[in-house]
Amino acid sequence: MASLPLRSSPTPASAHQTAASPTPQIAGVWRADQLGHGSPAGLPSGFAQLDAQLPGGGWPIGLPTELIAREPGVGELRLLVPVLRQLTRERKVVVLLGPPHVPYAPAFAAFGIDLDYLIVVQAVQAADRLWAVEQVLRSASFGALLAWLPQGRTRPEHLRRMQLAAQSARGPVFLFRDLPAQFEASPAPLRLLLLPRPQQQISIQILKRRGPLLARPLILDLPQSSNTLRLGRATRPGVSAVTAPTDAPHPLHEAKALPDRSAAGRSRLQTAHAMPSPAQLEPSSGYPATPVARPH
Repeated sequence: MASLPLRSSPTPASAHQTAASPTPQIAGVWRADQLGHGSPAGLPSGFAQLDAQLPGGGWPIGLPTELIAREPGVGELRLLVPVLRQLTRERKVVVLLGPPHVPYAPAFAAFGIDLDYLIVVQAVQAADRLWAVEQVLRSASFGALLAWLPQGRTRPEHLRRMQLAAQSARGPVFLFRDLPAQFEASPAPLRLLLLPRPQQQISIQILKRRGPLLARPLILDLPQSSNTLRLGRATRPGVSAVTAPTDAPHPLHEAKALPDRSAAGRSRLQTAHAMPSPAQLEPSSGYPATPVARPH
């Protein structure tokens, strides 16, 4: 009875070649000591130091990014100024959904953001806001979405639905959450904790990313508007100096109603968007601040 030939064992040379061959890249899989490779590549944030720490080299596209802060006005909008300026100049629509305060149009214009491509959607009720976020994500007709989620009413299943809906998005998706959210579980692949810093800076601690932990937070210089009016020595003692944009005001387009084109409507529009005093502007964001006493 003839015996079957035995398979020859690999030679040391072939075994060495097999061990030295590179591991094939698999979508969604990365080594624990390396940053994950985004597909497609991320949208540059405008901060080289931050891009070096983000998987894909920028803000992820088709995936939600959570921006967690103690309160509005710590510089979260100015952190996004470079990407918002780029998208609106490319005539891509940026949706602001459920902001805690009415965004101040001259502050956006002073940073070079085209107001014609900004849409503000107001949703006071938590259920309406969560529903609206998912519907905007499913539409996939925006350049970027900035959504403020209601704290205490946002559950993990809501975040999971948003993550699935964001897969068809063609731009970055930013979900703003309150400080307690940092201790809650979330399917978002990128979570950042934002803390205010003096000298027009912001601290960014990466809570979660597709890659190794970052031991120390990043300290970034926030963008400064080129058209600003600095009030310093001329103010009365006890009144802090502020930075006020000098551009002419321009109304934001709201999705809930079209502006009134009548003469009375134009009059009301001009009154509502008249330039306030510089002391009424919040220096670190596009939000209006609580009015303070004007010097005499």
